[in-house]
Amino acid sequence: MPAIETIELTKTYQGHGGCREISLAVPHGCIFGLLGPNGAGKSTLVKMLVGLLQPTSGEARLLGRPLEDVSVRKRIGFLPEGFRYHDWLSGEDLLRFHASLYGLSSREASERIPVVLEMVGLGEQGRKRVGAYSKGMQQRIGLACALLSDPELVFLDEPTSALDPIGRKEVRDLLVQLRARGKTVFLNSHLLSELETVCDRIAIIKQGRLLFQGDWRELAGPLRQARVVVSMGIGVGVDTAVTLGAPAALTQELTLSGITLTKATPLPAEADKPPRAEWLLTWSENPPDIPRLVETLVRFGIPVHEVAPLAGSLEELFLETIANG
Repeated sequence: MPAIETIELTKTYQGHGGCREISLAVPHGCIFGLLGPNGAGKSTLVKMLVGLLQPTSGEARLLGRPLEDVSVRKRIGFLPEGFRYHDWLSGEDLLRFHASLYGLSSREASERIPVVLEMVGLGEQGRKRVGAYSKGMQQRIGLACALLSDPELVFLDEPTSALDPIGRKEVRDLLVQLRARGKTVFLNSHLLSELETVCDRIAIIKQGRLLFQGDWRELAGPLRQARVVVSMGIGVGVDTAVTLGAPAALTQELTLSGITLTKATPLPAEADKPPRAEWLLTWSENPPDIPRLVETLVRFGIPVHEVAPLAGSLEELFLETIANG
């Protein structure tokens, strides 16, 4: 049974907005990303799942229990976007307060609080007032609150929005550790590069409707391009138009193999290096044998510095899906 299952889950406001007929299945032990433009219904969906909004229609189950079962919320953590905590409390006091809301005993809270503070990088900052925390530290204490009860399922809304690059990497590493422990993470973020790095599966919604769910790499399909860095002016003539692109005989042989040189771009000059160009090779059928491709280029006297097959980024695939959805 999935960690999260929704069946035509719908929430509208006087018949407008919200999200409609969302059917999701989120497996246990994965990091699941929710994507969509502003106003797509992402926050509405998350608020229904954590019990802050009542659905208009449809069904949902969390960890095998229906949304109406309040007891399941003890097994769930939630970090909302734009949260504000009590400025006058220390980080430790805030966590004790949240421990009481979860129903943890004093002993359980005393054992768990140092653990989560260390997990989020606040091991030495627990006695400081929350009001004296930086934005990044406040984001970290919010994450600590979400993880306090050692939940099986965690909802995180923009968990890295206030963090610097080091902090974002630490959070990504933490999410991977949670997955390794069998936890399920439901992640809502506008930082698509973050989702691309850690998510096993995603869902894309637009105007309240589900467009896609599954492994985001399925949207990319098979690899269709390769980036090749070559030296210019060696073995390819002296005229600029010729040295930047491929010689005619090579172009013909590549074409016979189903490969097209679609773009040739000079790279910035570097000291002690010959002029170089970046070629973009594209094919429509099965991908070529890369070692054989390199062998062909070298046979035509092309010094090859780098060959890298290219896959579409999550951002590119997301934008294409939204445009066509």
